Amino acid sequence: MFPYHYRGKTLLKTIKGRVLICAGEENWVDNRTIYVGHREPPSGTEAYIPQRYPDNRIVSSKYTFWNFVPKNLFEQFRRIANFYFLIIFLVQLIIDTPTSPVTSGLPLFFVITVTAIKQGYEDWLRHKADNAMNQCPVHFIQHGKLVRKQSRKLRVGDILMVKENETFPCDLIFLSSSRGDGTCFVTTASLDGESSHKTYYAVQDTKAFHNEQDIDALHATIEFFLVSGVAIYTGMETKMALNYQSKSQKRSAVEKSMNVFLVVYLCILISKALINTTLKYVWQSDPFNDEPWYNQKTDSYKASFKDPGILRAFTDFLAFMVLFNYIIPVSMYVTVEMQKFLGSYFLTWDEEMFDEDTGEGPLVNTSDLNEELGQVEYVFTDKTGTLTENNMEFIECCIEGHKKDWGGFLVCFCFHFSYPFSKEELFFRALCLCHTVQVKEDDNIDGLKKAQLSGRSCVYISSSPDEVALVEGIQRYVCNLIVFRFELLEILSFDSVRRRMSVIVRSVAGDIFLFCKGADSSIFPRVTEGKIDQIRSRVERNAVEGLRTLCVAYKKFTRKEYDCVCKLLQNAKIALHDREKKLAEAYEQIEKDLILLGATAVEDQLQEKAADTIEALQKAGIKVWVLTGDKMETAAATCYACKLFRRNTQLLELTTKKIEEQSLHDVLFDLSKTVLKHSGNLTRDNFSGLSTDMQDYGLIIDGAALSLIMKPREDGSSGNYRERFLEICRNCSAVLCCRMAPLQKAQIVKLIKLSKEHPITLAIGDGANDVSMILEAHVGIGITGKEGRQAARNSDYAIPKFKHLKKMLLVHGHFYYVRISELVQYFFYKNVCFIFPQFLYQFFCGFSQQPLYDTAYLTLYNISFTSLPILLYSLMEQHVSTDMLKREPSLYRDIAKNALLRWRVFIYWTFLGLFDAVVFFFGAYFLFDNTTVTSNGQMFGNWTFGTLVFTVLVFTVTLKLALDTHYWTWINHFVIWGSLLFYIIFSLLWGGIIWPFLSYQRMYYVFMQMLSSGPAWLGIILLITVSLLPDVLKTHKIKPLARRQVFFNQIQSNSLQKQFHSNIKRRLYECLFN
Repeated sequence: MFPYHYRGKTLLKTIKGRVLICAGEENWVDNRTIYVGHREPPSGTEAYIPQRYPDNRIVSSKYTFWNFVPKNLFEQFRRIANFYFLIIFLVQLIIDTPTSPVTSGLPLFFVITVTAIKQGYEDWLRHKADNAMNQCPVHFIQHGKLVRKQSRKLRVGDILMVKENETFPCDLIFLSSSRGDGTCFVTTASLDGESSHKTYYAVQDTKAFHNEQDIDALHATIEFFLVSGVAIYTGMETKMALNYQSKSQKRSAVEKSMNVFLVVYLCILISKALINTTLKYVWQSDPFNDEPWYNQKTDSYKASFKDPGILRAFTDFLAFMVLFNYIIPVSMYVTVEMQKFLGSYFLTWDEEMFDEDTGEGPLVNTSDLNEELGQVEYVFTDKTGTLTENNMEFIECCIEGHKKDWGGFLVCFCFHFSYPFSKEELFFRALCLCHTVQVKEDDNIDGLKKAQLSGRSCVYISSSPDEVALVEGIQRYVCNLIVFRFELLEILSFDSVRRRMSVIVRSVAGDIFLFCKGADSSIFPRVTEGKIDQIRSRVERNAVEGLRTLCVAYKKFTRKEYDCVCKLLQNAKIALHDREKKLAEAYEQIEKDLILLGATAVEDQLQEKAADTIEALQKAGIKVWVLTGDKMETAAATCYACKLFRRNTQLLELTTKKIEEQSLHDVLFDLSKTVLKHSGNLTRDNFSGLSTDMQDYGLIIDGAALSLIMKPREDGSSGNYRERFLEICRNCSAVLCCRMAPLQKAQIVKLIKLSKEHPITLAIGDGANDVSMILEAHVGIGITGKEGRQAARNSDYAIPKFKHLKKMLLVHGHFYYVRISELVQYFFYKNVCFIFPQFLYQFFCGFSQQPLYDTAYLTLYNISFTSLPILLYSLMEQHVSTDMLKREPSLYRDIAKNALLRWRVFIYWTFLGLFDAVVFFFGAYFLFDNTTVTSNGQMFGNWTFGTLVFTVLVFTVTLKLALDTHYWTWINHFVIWGSLLFYIIFSLLWGGIIWPFLSYQRMYYVFMQMLSSGPAWLGIILLITVSLLPDVLKTHKIKPLARRQVFFNQIQSNSLQKQFHSNIKRRLYECLFN
């Protein structure tokens, strides 16, 4: 099987010069034949049909120049409000309706245009990022020369030359390198999250080719069979691109609630139209309700009301639908879009989320999910490069039970190594010899090494970052170690089952040693001598502190014993059947009766404030799961270090090892029984980390066990296992998923997302191996870290460090959700206030479809008069200070589960709108009933009545927003009072007062006539006061969030705070405020 590499995932590390490779790609057929360098097939071969393969372009955008308009229109008209207003607009064009088509068409056009511009701009940014990647220069060999072209122009069969520190532009077969042994060192960080180096070997037949002429002279045919596991891809068929899965349109919980509320209001609208249509024919069927003598209907027209036809009744029904259609707030969508788009800049402008090391801040790839940041219930995070820095450091060792710090250790041991070796010397000899580290040679510059010029030591390369850390630590701290030469006799390679490796070496004196290094659980059962108890105690303490530990042991062979070992290994290596099994058995026999030397402690440094961030998220009621490809011990140690697992967390294992001992059904049953037995103690306080005394559980599951859970059973279903697994997870405070493939990470996210609670999920990672779960989660966040930018490019948001997730959710997410929830409820409220007086007016105009408001007021109410105040409110409002949100993560719980858009809140706002509408209409009605003549003897007409109602309406809904505002700035004052002033100026202008040539006939001088009446002024002030009375009472009643802020401030200023247990504090709060 040929070694192969994946698109964009590998960072090439060569010793000198460059690596020569051949690009290829796999089509979805059983086999394929590729002619290297696009040469013609040799004579005598079978008929060859050239196949078309995709180019090397990567596409993450949604639209193209040609499909943007139809595709965007299709997506926009999937929204109920947009589609509804399109139908209303068409109805107004077809039949005679009481209002002009402009009243529906203009707002709809405005909404569609603004939304299209916003979405087009966001997709343009994606195109820009794709072009930057697709236009990267690559070098390939053509006609014996090195030619440069763009990455997107690569074709299957091209022979590429990739230099040191360059990224592989596609999946490759490794032909040769500048190293004599035909090897190269590769990192796969952007694919699987591992930044350690892996050694790859060139094809034996081509590894001797070292220049362009040799490679160009290559005549080769490559045949690939899928069953063999060798495949080559380009573009969107590379492994990295396939891991992305397909992009789907994500919609937030707020948008889903908006659609449901719109359906409710649509039902209300249809009910109003049906009621008015029915009452119209009932009313006009009475002869006493006939028209005046000067405008009487004909006998045939009268007969039509006694027995109306279906078409006429339906036409009247549509006319009433048009008259009341403004209850559906079409402008709400464009306001929401603008709020999301403009609000996203507050995130990108946040200086506290700017990382000085990388020089980058947060990025918003899509603003459609801003409010979802305030609803997150599950966070799925990668480990390597996300929680950790992926930077190992050898910080401590324990020799013969004694802890050795590097500070005093140098003085004791730097100059005293001699032969024969002491236990301390043997320990360091073991670390120097028992590894697979190779030394990277630097290029010469004018006869000097790069390392010499930079003052750095030589570079070590290994597949294990722990080994590199140990060797670098020895070089750095034990610099004067006396050199002894050893002959390497055998390497007993590391594997995940044994979890250890050994080397057999011979010293210059002829002594033969076996040095063994591995996990404590693998070494301790095989040692017979040494300070076992002391070293075990130190290892356990280091593990609790989150350090990666390894134990070191040795044994000495006599010549006769070594001959037996050689024979045992040789027989296993040449076995034709079960070779791996026989090798494992040989290793088992050799690696026993060891003498324990000591243990090492390596720190994979956590990212700054990673533990504080996870603790804050848990206090906010968010469950954190770690999904990683690392082994269980390493991942568990990191979870302890970042406080995902606490000191009293009881770990439950659902791993392959457990399932081998018991059946999957029995393991799940036992775990379920364990967690449910104490489920009464697992309160929400326990989940959130507010209590540390109660027993809680942490679950560890590996990829193989997950595959068994997700695998359909013989009866065709796997639901029982999944439900049992989910039940266990719900009662665990934290979950660790190790040995996970990229698509398994997405499976976990999807499993939780589609569970019966339908929680809001967030996935965060920094490598291409995290893209699948980032796309699967409701909200995907990429970290612009060391492992490439694939995750950041395919995510909804990108942040520099994991620590920034705390403010992103607890502050920005909180504000986003509260603001947009208020915006949605306010829009429905003000439209009920707007249209319900129109409904009441029909009872006083004989259901004649007479509008209460003028056409200009109908058109501009949502677009101009009341749009800017709520937009600014939804951008600037802060009901709680930023410092309080950061200091008290539990405030995040108050808005969980879409709390501000529940039915109870929705009904409250609806009834508030009905109350205000009744006050507007009947207040003005009784005012007109008692004062029908102005001071100059003129009578108020129906347009004056409607203008009076509309004036009270505009002032009431605007002043209500002022009452609800907690965070005042000069912009708030300007917009709120400016909107009211704009309404007055427009009314004077429209009535021909300011510009007489705009003397619109039916509204001419109406507004001025209303203002010239003293009772009208008194009525306006009185009606506004009565309408705002519920809001005034609500404002003066201490709100829960404000009370909570006062409460916590008092607790903080009180010295008794330290004496209160967190549970007592919460219970006290619940007693006071619930």
